[in-house]
Amino acid sequence: METLSIDTLLEMQRRMLRIRAFDERASKMVKRGHIPGTVHTSIGQEAQVVGATMALSPGDYTTGNHRSHGHPIGMGSPLGPLMAELVGKATGVCKGKGGSLHLADFAVGSLGESGIVGSSIPIAMGAALSASVRGTEQVALAFFGDGAANQGVLYESMNLSGVWNLPVIFLCENNQYALSTPAHTVTSGVIADRAAGFGMPGIRVEDGQDVLAVHDAVSTAVARARAGEGPSLIEVVTYRYNEHSEGLRLGTDYRPADEREAWLKKDPIQLFREHLRSQGVSADELDAMEAEVLAEVDEAVAFTDASPYPDPSVAFDDLYTDTEYAA
Repeated sequence: METLSIDTLLEMQRRMLRIRAFDERASKMVKRGHIPGTVHTSIGQEAQVVGATMALSPGDYTTGNHRSHGHPIGMGSPLGPLMAELVGKATGVCKGKGGSLHLADFAVGSLGESGIVGSSIPIAMGAALSASVRGTEQVALAFFGDGAANQGVLYESMNLSGVWNLPVIFLCENNQYALSTPAHTVTSGVIADRAAGFGMPGIRVEDGQDVLAVHDAVSTAVARARAGEGPSLIEVVTYRYNEHSEGLRLGTDYRPADEREAWLKKDPIQLFREHLRSQGVSADELDAMEAEVLAEVDEAVAFTDASPYPDPSVAFDDLYTDTEYAA
């Protein structure tokens, strides 16, 4: 495992805290009617998100899914424009047109997310193809859930990526439930083992609550991709603490209470806080970091509240490329 500086470890904790605080606030805003529709939070999955995104470099690409506020935050995206996007404000990262389910932040390499299961996977493959054709050392990372692990588009993308030896990483966020469907009832075998059929490495991170374990696995795949050794498949076992989406009332029967309690004891943020304390970081410093992050979220909400909604006149902007043709 790579030895990381204390500054990098602290930044990991900071980004996990940002994801947690951002999603907790978004959850409250949905329930108060401040965000239209719903949102899907990554609460409980922060180690998997940050461990993966911090293994990338500036200029690399990611694509997400319906649960993707955390991915651009993990890449370093500022919170204000992200929160504004959730509310549909003009200052959002997509000018208020994407909302929670379809946001993107090109400034940090986030090429977009989608509520259509598995649909962003080939976009990551296309970004990797572009990097390959242009001869850069960029890599692309596609996040998808265990529900998308049985979508044909994943295997079409893995096959072409193997044939063309593309610098792409397919990362399955296995939080063990596709909405309310337990993964083991619809998925045969181990997802990571499917990589063998496409001639690429398959890695399963059993403890996806360990940010360093995830970072190590993704770093290895990134190094392979940059060296021209092609794609990888990584499966990370994690758990979402909240409901599939905020405001959804499915009851609790599909998730045993003792199972959820056991995972709550493996809170990635608390576990990493304990690790940082063992590395000599004081409790006061960590408490101060948490306070700073909460202040950032407050500032993001204030930014959002002060921002205007888009003018109706721009409703059809950005649908097509504006091209001027010479006479």
